[in-house]
Amino acid sequence: MITYIIRRLLAAVGLLFIVSAITFSIFYLVPRWAGASPETLATRYVGRAATEETVKLTAERLGLYDPIAVQYWNWAKGVVVGAEYDYGAGVERCPAPCLGYSFITKQPVWPELLDRIPVTMSLAAGASVIWLGFGVAVGVLSALRRGSVFDRAAMTVALAGVSLPIFFTGLISLAFFSYRLGWTVPGGTFVPLGENPVKWAQALTLPWITLAFLFSAQYARHTRAGMLETMNEDFIRTARAKGLKEPTVVVQHGLRAALTPILTIFGLDVGLLLGGAVLTEKTFSLNGLGKYAVDGIVSNDLPKIMGVTILAAVFIVVANLIVDLLYAVVDPRVRTK
Repeated sequence: MITYIIRRLLAAVGLLFIVSAITFSIFYLVPRWAGASPETLATRYVGRAATEETVKLTAERLGLYDPIAVQYWNWAKGVVVGAEYDYGAGVERCPAPCLGYSFITKQPVWPELLDRIPVTMSLAAGASVIWLGFGVAVGVLSALRRGSVFDRAAMTVALAGVSLPIFFTGLISLAFFSYRLGWTVPGGTFVPLGENPVKWAQALTLPWITLAFLFSAQYARHTRAGMLETMNEDFIRTARAKGLKEPTVVVQHGLRAALTPILTIFGLDVGLLLGGAVLTEKTFSLNGLGKYAVDGIVSNDLPKIMGVTILAAVFIVVANLIVDLLYAVVDPRVRTK
């Protein structure tokens, strides 16, 4: 088991290095291939009225004339020990971990990300608990009652949940439950968990349910398919022949064997959401990582976009690492691989 964990940890570190290199190349190397010059890249960091001489000087100070490998090394070193950015008017210090410095807001990216992370984590945590519990439960019941009215109704709702986009269901939910009935708090409201847990939950109830409706539909369908396949296996018939009670057969034998693909997609979904639930945060005006990335795109603020991208990659890699470790708990055969 220890060897298995060490292998997965080393693989996660290597994957983070590869992802960071690819992400850096997308933002700095690919534009070069498309014909962009260092001066073109430097225009993102200066004002619109900047002269040609100012643009060239800024490109030189930012190291945009250096080879791409040297630029990546300087960026990676900044993540570990911090960096200094000379943009002409002065030298700005970006403490570690430095994921970039926004020359529009005149602020390092990492502290701004820290302010947004609690919002995104709260949204992802609450919604994931709802969609995992509800989706798996509905999927199991549908599989056990295959062809029944409940099964057909549940799969119809699941199909609707997968098909309807979040910005449609979110706006409809806001218009009906918040502004017409007044049951939930309108969008744009967030109270930190440590400040008031009750108001924290009240403010996020509607975003949780709306986001969970989309994902629980997928989990219900995957769980149903996995349970239908698992419940026809020989070890299920053996468990029943031994006289085990049906709930024990379903939960400890059937559901446990069908959880492996569920864990896979759950890790990916949670990792992606922690990187920013863009549509949900934009719909409900929540100042999380997703909205932060959208604001960076609108203002053409490259360090913001890259910071969110790197952080999202870290969340996904960590989520996959946790899923790999959970595989060993769900399926003991994985420990020997």
